[in-house]
Amino acid sequence: MSGKHYKAHEVSCCIKYFIFGFNIIFWLLGVAFLGIGLWAWSEKGVLSNISSITDLGGFDPVWLFLVVGGVMFVLGFAGCIGALRENTFLLKFFSVFLGIIFFLELTAGVLAFVFKDWIKDQLNFFINNNIRAYRDDIDLQNLIDFTQEYWECCGAFGADDWNLNIYFNCTDSNPSREKCGVPFSCCTKDPASAVFAQDSEQNTFIYVKGCVPQFEKWLQDNLTVVAGIFIGIALLQIFGICLAQNLVSDIEAVRESW
Repeated sequence: MSGKHYKAHEVSCCIKYFIFGFNIIFWLLGVAFLGIGLWAWSEKGVLSNISSITDLGGFDPVWLFLVVGGVMFVLGFAGCIGALRENTFLLKFFSVFLGIIFFLELTAGVLAFVFKDWIKDQLNFFINNNIRAYRDDIDLQNLIDFTQEYWECCGAFGADDWNLNIYFNCTDSNPSREKCGVPFSCCTKDPASAVFAQDSEQNTFIYVKGCVPQFEKWLQDNLTVVAGIFIGIALLQIFGICLAQNLVSDIEAVRESW
């Protein structure tokens, strides 16, 4: 009877090793993201001068790698070790942490839909703040250039936003060679779609649409794909929570049968 009782509460090897395999990949990706972030900071000398973290006026893209990598590392570690060692504390931590992330994503999505105008204003403020810091950090510069080239835009709402940058503004006191100009990423690649402008006796073909309206247009054009990605991520999170909770129940049932 005892043998039959034990088998009725046996830990599922399929669930156990599925969670382990999935999370070890997740954990390795987290390590890779953290490694890239720390390497980027090392190249910029941030690790040798930690106080320089607060010196940048704009957004440092390295933070994305560090934050995302840190979350993936912690989640992957808890899920991987929790499943392998049948540690209910780590598995419960994995479930709760994943649940909190899911709740935050859901809340952010609802708030973004309800307060669309406020989000638009904050995005405008964010872009303009980073325009001011364009030359302060090479990673930020590359991110802005990629954004403007990908969405074929210039500035938050137009090329005039680059007047906020000390190197590109058109004031008489500006000694920069880039005075009254814009970054190369604002220049059109297709002459047919170019707009003729004249600044400081230079004829330049630049994008006239801002990145905020271009982002809105891209979001509307790709709404199905974006929604599908978010729904897929949400379903994976719910699936992960259910699997972890199922494994916890199996482990506790086996221990009680002892």
